[in-house]
Amino acid sequence: MNDKNTPCCYGLSEWLSPDLFKALSDPNRVTMLARIAEEKREQTVTEIAGCCPVDMSVVSRHLRILRDAGILSAQKRGKEVYYSVRVDDFVRLLRNLADALEACCPSNPSGQ
Repeated sequence: MNDKNTPCCYGLSEWLSPDLFKALSDPNRVTMLARIAEEKREQTVTEIAGCCPVDMSVVSRHLRILRDAGILSAQKRGKEVYYSVRVDDFVRLLRNLADALEACCPSNPSGQ
């Protein structure tokens, strides 16, 4: 039972980040994320660019959006930037979002 001063979905907005959804809303970014995850190693912008028919500058912009959303990490080594998936952080975020949604919006047994 909710206290009148406590919102029914307290905590949900903490996990509903517009940056996360913006990062995952572009098919090229999702493809890049999948490529990095599937390779299971850090990759350079040049390596990642091979997955999508876009200019290198656009690839860099997409990677920056994924990094800013907390999905990727970036490490500069010399002239190259190496990207990898922040697996633990990304999984934790998705798990917390799912838990908050389930707590806020319990399943409807009738399936509606």
